[in-house]
Amino acid sequence: MKDTGRAARYAAMFAALGHEARVRIVRLLLAAHPDGLVAGEIQQEVGIPASTLSHHLDALETAGLIEQRREGRFLRYSAAAGGLRDLLGFLYAECCTRSALVSLSALKRTAATIGA
Repeated sequence: MKDTGRAARYAAMFAALGHEARVRIVRLLLAAHPDGLVAGEIQQEVGIPASTLSHHLDALETAGLIEQRREGRFLRYSAAAGGLRDLLGFLYAECCTRSALVSLSALKRTAATIGA
């Protein structure tokens, strides 16, 4: 992927996380990983109207940070491990390893720990 395409993709991911409710949703889904939660459970935990929740879930899914699957009448959401791993890898590889803040071997150990 071209550098400008990568930058745009990561900018969209950060933009999706640029709202307090969305950060709370992602953290909640990470805590419920790998099973995830149905929309009603998320709504109850976050305490926002269903229409607002739907908007936030759509933004996070479009950015590749969460995944949705249908279970009968319910929609179950879970953290998108691949998208989140990619975003974290970008932060470490592009920022920390250039300044030697985090060594490449530590980055590889972290990637192995989260299932890369």
